[in-house]
Amino acid sequence: MTNRQGRLFAIGSTAVAAILFLVMTLDSHRQFPELTNAENITPEVTHGKDVWHKYNCINCHTLFGEGAYYAPDLTKIAKHRGDPYLHAYMRDPSKFYNEQKHRRLMPKQDLSEKEIKDLVTFLGWVSEVDNQGWPPRPILVTGGMTTPTTMGGEGEITDADAASVTPVDSGSDPRALGEQLFSTAVPTCKACHSLTPGADGAGPSLGGLVTRTKKLLESGDYQGEATDVESYLHESIVSPSAHVVPGDMYSAGSTSFMPASYADSLSEKEIDQLVAFLATLK
Repeated sequence: MTNRQGRLFAIGSTAVAAILFLVMTLDSHRQFPELTNAENITPEVTHGKDVWHKYNCINCHTLFGEGAYYAPDLTKIAKHRGDPYLHAYMRDPSKFYNEQKHRRLMPKQDLSEKEIKDLVTFLGWVSEVDNQGWPPRPILVTGGMTTPTTMGGEGEITDADAASVTPVDSGSDPRALGEQLFSTAVPTCKACHSLTPGADGAGPSLGGLVTRTKKLLESGDYQGEATDVESYLHESIVSPSAHVVPGDMYSAGSTSFMPASYADSLSEKEIDQLVAFLATLK
């Protein structure tokens, strides 16, 4: 190749790369409004973003994997924890930690109620952004699971993980289908509940659930309408505030921090399958 041909090749390849970059950039901007639900960017969302920057949340946390890695990524935290939990947590994080056990704590920022409300609204908007599976790895949310998951990582099951699970045949044992739902329902049960007795997280451990439920139903302290273990498990899934588990980590007054969205996101058949699995946790 002569010098002239080399120059022409360099100029041509640069021009092609520049055109491809321009086309991809324009195509990305074309999709941004739909991918980010731009129509849902309210003044509250914008103020919540300002609160995020005002208190330097990014110095410890990440969104979409970007930021500091001292504390968990919060891209989907609104879906995993829900508004009541996030409000209570931001008012006083110390209620959700034990300094000797967890060592590093989130500082109490003394946010106003308006700041908390709008920050939660902002995180809710972030959680609805189509991030196409990014970040691609499971990220541990402190106070959640601390044991390896069946997806080969430590922490929460990501949306990408859920999509990669091989569906169980519809003719399989309902308990097996329920076990799969425990790992793949949205919000993911495994993000808050351990199956190891005594290993409480953002939600109480489910180890020995059946035995504890029987004792609760016989104790006179039960506040709901269930009459047996299966109906209690069903009630706990579709109406978690019917009976509130004591403790600041799990409820605020008469409102459970467990998401109340499963009645809408799961079919009645799926709920029955999940109950069948939970009923095996003697």
